[in-house]
Parts: sequence; structure tokens; C-alpha cells
Amino acid sequence: MARRQAAVPRGVAHATPVFAASAEGASLTDVDGNVFLDFAGGIGVMNVGHSDAHVVDALKRQAGRFTHTCFSVAPYESYVSLAERLAALTPGSFPKKTLFVNSGAEAIENAVKIARHATGRPGVLCFEDGFHGRTLLALSLTSKVSPYKAGFGPFAGDVWRVPYAYCYRCAYGRTHPDCAFACVSSLDDYFKRYVDPRTIAAVVVEPVLGEGGFVVPPLGYLSQLTAYCRTHGILIVADEVQTGFGRTGRMFACEHDLVEPDLLVTAKSLAGGLPLAAIVGRAELMDAPVPGGLGGTYAGTPLACAAAHAVLDRFESGELLRRSEEIGVRIEARARKWAAQFAIVGDIRRRGAMVGVELVRDRATREPAKQETDDFIRMACERGVLLIAAGTFGNVVRFLTPLIISNDELDEGLEVMTSCLASIAAQAGAPAARTLRGGAEAGVEAPAH
Repeated sequence: MARRQAAVPRGVAHATPVFAASAEGASLTDVDGNVFLDFAGGIGVMNVGHSDAHVVDALKRQAGRFTHTCFSVAPYESYVSLAERLAALTPGSFPKKTLFVNSGAEAIENAVKIARHATGRPGVLCFEDGFHGRTLLALSLTSKVSPYKAGFGPFAGDVWRVPYAYCYRCAYGRTHPDCAFACVSSLDDYFKRYVDPRTIAAVVVEPVLGEGGFVVPPLGYLSQLTAYCRTHGILIVADEVQTGFGRTGRMFACEHDLVEPDLLVTAKSLAGGLPLAAIVGRAELMDAPVPGGLGGTYAGTPLACAAAHAVLDRFESGELLRRSEEIGVRIEARARKWAAQFAIVGDIRRRGAMVGVELVRDRATREPAKQETDDFIRMACERGVLLIAAGTFGNVVRFLTPLIISNDELDEGLEVMTSCLASIAAQAGAPAARTLRGGAEAGVEAPAH
């Protein structure tokens, strides 16, 4: 750690003091020989698990042939075949094309470039509590100020932000379903007051908020938002960087709402730990920029393409998608027990294995329990479970377990988390959660799915 502090900028944060030596499946071993259950998955990158044999073998074979030529100089078949596979897998029956880049942020930047070029419009609509990366335009779209944006301005212009369907903290003080999706209908007023919709090229939306707190919108929200934007000629860019590749029980989260985005951005678990991101979109939109307008030296590196093919092979049977839902059900069931026992549990949200547990100091006021969440993450690490938080207020415990985790491993981790919540409750002298008639926990809402 002393060497890290001397050599690495303090701006590169880390959630735990654990230095990895090896990792396999759903576990990680540190340099001191301690073994941890990994419930963070490299921030959602390891859906197929650490050191997956198919991925490792594919990398070895490709490394023996060549490691780099630059697709823009000497193309290779694996890039083309991977583009074909993703075009076939992503939602939408229309002709599609695929561009590869290195990271989710780079993919977002390119998706906006493509949308602007194709529509001739400059504006981009995005959402409160959204996260889209740390490069200039992606950071302009990102909502959270500290630590992401503070001190890094000025930001890109023509970015317009509206509330997301965050039902637990509704910006309109409404309750679903009586709200009739006020977060969509309010766009009429927004466009009258702030910006002409005819200048908006695209809306960039996460089907489930990732860094913003694993906020799961009610089913119907994404489809209504899509329909509304289409009436104004606004393209739909689905940011599936964290939700893609089985995290929500479908290959892509927008499938839950039967939405066919014009452009779909994905990364993280696409290549089993290798840096690779993709923009998949309508062929006519993807072809809008002139030759040379898109690309990058390392974009779609042959090693990453080989790894991605191995990942897609692992998904072909459908078992990982089924397992995602099973994992989510198991986690949610335990979280409901926590809510009955610990008043600090304010909300539980789930779509597939993408589960968020929001911690609050008071269920009535919903005051975020930021310090308690930090303590929870630290305690879990000390007891052998790697976790990370999320949310604008930093008070959401998120689950990003590899989808190959066993029930025994999952239950062991959940037991550790139960003990951490008990310790936090004991330290605070907090009362137990009040249980309502019929078994529902006071102030804890039903799952959004």
C-alpha cells in the first residue's frame, strides 16, 4: 500500500485494501493468501467468472497468432464475426452494424457522435443519477458531482438532464402506478421551458441505473420513454455497459421492456475481463460518419475479440441467463429478511441478478446512511466478502456476483452480510424493523419487477 501511495495518484480510488494475486470463478486470493468471495466482479465485468477456461484458452490461441495489427490498417476476421454476432444478439429486427472501442465511456462518446452526425442535431438528453463514464462528453452526461465531476469542468454543452424513474426518491412526489409515468409526461413541460426537442439528437438512458444506485424503473417506463422520444425524432441510445450480458436475466436489459434501441452501447462483461466495448445500431445510422470518422488504434483488439467470442459461446445455452434470475431471487429473499430485522434497510430493488439494497438512517425521511454503508463494505471485506457501493448518496449496496457463483458461495456471502448488518445495528443501538400486518416491512417497497 505504501508503494501504491507513492506511485499511483490518489484520484485512483479503491474500495478495499486487497491486492489480488489470483482469482478463479467467484473467488479472489490476495497476496497474503486470504481468499475472498467476490461480490463485485471487477464492477460487473466478470459475469462468466474469473479465469474462465474458455476465455483463457481463446486468449492463448490468439496470442500465438498475433496480438495487434490495428483493424484500421490490417483487418482480421474475428472483429467482423464478432460484429455479426452482436448484431444478431441485440434487440431489433432491422439491419445493424457494430463498432468496437476500448471502454464504456469511449462507446458512449462514439454513440453520441454517430447520433449527432446522422440527425444533424447537437443536443443530448440524459438523466439525473445517471453515469456514463469519465471522458469529457461522457462525464458531461454523468450526473454525480463528487467525486466524478468536481473540479473537472467546463463540460460539454448541449447536454440536457431530466429526472429518472427513481420511484423510491420520486422527483415528482408521486407513487407508481398512480403516477402514470409522470417522469415521461413531464417532458412536454421540459421541452417548452428549456430546449426545443427538434435540436435533440438522442436520449442516452440506462435501462437500470448502475453507478446511480441500481435503480430499477417500473416495467413500461423505458417503452413509454422510447415512444415519446420517437414522436420528436429523438434517437434512443441504450447504455447497457453494466446491465448487458445477462446481469438482469436477459442478454440485454432493454429486452424486459421490449425496447429496440437505435443504438445500444455495451462493454464490461463483453470480453471476460479484456478491455472491449461495442456500439451496435441501425445500419443507416452507423454508416452516417465518413470513413475515418470512427476508430482507434486499439479499438477491437484481436485479443479482446477472441475473449468476447468465448464469452458469447458461454451464453449460447441460456444457462447463464437462467442462473442470473436464480441468483437474484436468492439475494432478494435474504434482503427481505434483512428488511424485517434491520430498520437501516430502506429499499430493495432487483432485475435479474442486478440487486440494490438502499440503506437509510430513517425510513420515514429516507435520509441516506452513507457512513453506515461505508462501514458495511469495510466489515464485509474484513470478513471475506468483496462488495462495492453505488448511488448518488453512496448508500446503496450493489450485487455484481459472477453468474457462475454456486448457491453455497452465495449463501456464505449473504451470511457474512447478515452479520455485518447486525454489527452496524448493534453499534447504533438501532431498533429492529417494524413489521406490518401481512409480513411486509414498514417503508420497504415491493420489488420493481
